[in-house]
Amino acid sequence: MAIKLEMLRTFRIVAEQGSLTAASALLARTPSAVSMTLAQLEAHIGAPLFETDRKNRLTPLGQLVLEESSRATDAFARSVDAIGRHAVSTAGTVRIAAVPSAAVTVLPGVIAAFRRIRPDVRLEISDVDSATVRRRVKLDAADIGILSATTDAPEDGNVILEDDLGIVCRTDGPIARAVTDGSAVSWSLLEREPLIANPLCHLVDHACVPRLLMACNLEARNTTALLSFVRAGLGATVLPRAALQHQPDQLTFLMPEDPATRRHLRKIRSEDRHLGPAAEAFWTAL
Repeated sequence: MAIKLEMLRTFRIVAEQGSLTAASALLARTPSAVSMTLAQLEAHIGAPLFETDRKNRLTPLGQLVLEESSRATDAFARSVDAIGRHAVSTAGTVRIAAVPSAAVTVLPGVIAAFRRIRPDVRLEISDVDSATVRRRVKLDAADIGILSATTDAPEDGNVILEDDLGIVCRTDGPIARAVTDGSAVSWSLLEREPLIANPLCHLVDHACVPRLLMACNLEARNTTALLSFVRAGLGATVLPRAALQHQPDQLTFLMPEDPATRRHLRKIRSEDRHLGPAAEAFWTAL
């Protein structure tokens, strides 16, 4: 008998639950039926997968089979999900994973324009860091990704925007007062206030930034949260100039030139999969 996906799924659930009774409840099958499926799998493999009949401890081989079973069943679940998304609607759903600053500065205008031509398409937006954007696109958890990179970084997707990074601080805070008093606009000004860390800080090539990041005790990834923290007087952060659009007057943007730091927003897609018509249209809109 060949190994079937249902055998691997059953084995995975038993291994994760640690008992036939708990697994049977999740699978909506009798314990004897689950036990028979496990016996068939072990007979095909030719070695036991559990140390005891209680099914609460895996053999070394069982651990390896669990890892492979998890990969196989996860891949199958993603495929079923993808088929379901296309079947639910002729228009389709587009899943976009974007860094928070892109979600604030780029996507609103693109979505507004896209809706005028494709009002029937469902858009699912998640704001995550660049590493997670890459991972979601790779694992087919997102159709399109938008990530941040320095302008001199190796090619990674198509550039859709280039903008300046700078210091965002309160207009009445220590950094802004120092500039008013004649201090040069430098990244070293960040030493005058607590740094509110976010992934864009790592794009700044200045000696003070790594040191401040090591001592930092407040970090956020969402642009709205970062601006709220700065507005509340909790410190200063690094953001693109466009992040301050439509923000209250108590915030200011300072652009140091030691060095001037620009970043790319780039759109990425999987090279191994074709986008559906709706996702292809949104890709073009970007």
